[in-house]
Amino acid sequence: MNTNESAENYLETILMLSKRLPVVRSVDISNELGFKKSSVSVAMKNLREKNHITVSDAGFINLTQSGREIAEMIYERHEFLSKWLISLGVPAETATEDACKIEHVLSKESFQAIKDFVKKSQLD
Repeated sequence: MNTNESAENYLETILMLSKRLPVVRSVDISNELGFKKSSVSVAMKNLREKNHITVSDAGFINLTQSGREIAEMIYERHEFLSKWLISLGVPAETATEDACKIEHVLSKESFQAIKDFVKKSQLD
């Protein structure tokens, strides 16, 4: 997993947790991903330095505008690719795992082309 992919995964996780929890803390991310708290702390420091998140004095993590944009892009890709692979007959667990891998390496152009193709083929 490269650094960018790792950062994208963390941002996506923060977004997903923020939909379920009133506040997101490092411990929530650690529990969700099964990573050590120390690893999550290092990642949060890096995301904060890149201005993708803010962390309150109480330890509550919030996405900034740039962090939210990245997280929503990755989340959209994940959801779309998972559903598409399942519709092709791939078992749900495999589809989700594969979508997780594909979502980080696919260019914007290729993702848009796949989306357009799927939408067009659903209309035919």
